[in-house]
Amino acid sequence: MPPSPLILASDVGGTKTLVGLFRPSGGRPENVVTREYPTQDFDSFAHLVQTFIDEVDRPRVDAVCAGVAGLVDGLTAVLTNAGWHLDLGVVAAQLGHCPAALLNDLEAMAYSVLVLHPDERCVLQAGDPKPQGNAAIIAAGTGLGEAELHYVDGRFVPSPSEGGHADFAARNARELALAEMLINEFGRVENERVLSGPGLVNVARFTHREATNDDCTALSAGEDEAAAAVSENALAGSCAHCVEALDLFVEAYGAEAGNLALRSVATGGIYVSGGIAPKILPAIEQGGFMRAFRDKPPLDTLLANIPVTVILNPKAGLIGASVRAAELIQRR
Repeated sequence: MPPSPLILASDVGGTKTLVGLFRPSGGRPENVVTREYPTQDFDSFAHLVQTFIDEVDRPRVDAVCAGVAGLVDGLTAVLTNAGWHLDLGVVAAQLGHCPAALLNDLEAMAYSVLVLHPDERCVLQAGDPKPQGNAAIIAAGTGLGEAELHYVDGRFVPSPSEGGHADFAARNARELALAEMLINEFGRVENERVLSGPGLVNVARFTHREATNDDCTALSAGEDEAAAAVSENALAGSCAHCVEALDLFVEAYGAEAGNLALRSVATGGIYVSGGIAPKILPAIEQGGFMRAFRDKPPLDTLLANIPVTVILNPKAGLIGASVRAAELIQRR
């Protein structure tokens, strides 16, 4: 009997990259082994994959799929926050010329939403889901990603987006003042300037800038640690300016999730993913996120009926890539 197929999946981010081997198993492939690597430690994705393959004794791979934080063109992509030009065709060749698919990272994550277990989700709003309605996913982390899931011929079809680079939409005087500060610094305020790890630091700089006798040290932390320090201070209530920063961030996040729901008419649900949401879940559950999500008259009733779910599994992108890789084998 020939061995069961083996697929390689990867979730490539600006900070870290996950790579795993999976075996097709119904809707959700079975994980065999997974490794995590700092993205910036490698000069190319091919180099990273070769390192992984060598570490796991060079198995035969039947299909490969990677989700990448960047604009995808066929089997190539430029990573927005890592400086890589990724060519999955090169990787497929080094794996024995197996079938390959390269996806936007949120498109890959979208493939996971139907196979996640209940304990990998946190429901913010049960809503009234429409089984044949569209859905969408939004994820703040190193950057901000968005994708839609169109309901077509009885199944969800993920569609990529670059909504993280769309214009930030300020909704009130405080957000307008934040936008003005960022315009003066950057010239244009895209969503990522606010809704990402670096974006939270930008928001905290705004809330701290008029502070007097401020002994908060969150913004003096290293670039990679500052966002976590702001979140920790805010959740602990140890710095009023960090509390305000996280409140502003959470409300802006909810508002943009609501914008995405309107653009896609996501009556099947909105999924909130990425590295930040699970870490600040207590702040998200306080209500500001959902109030901003729903506060869009005259369509606030529509938004009140849309299910909203936080994805808790940090490997959702990797799982989604494995689902797509399994499809490559099924369709051969």
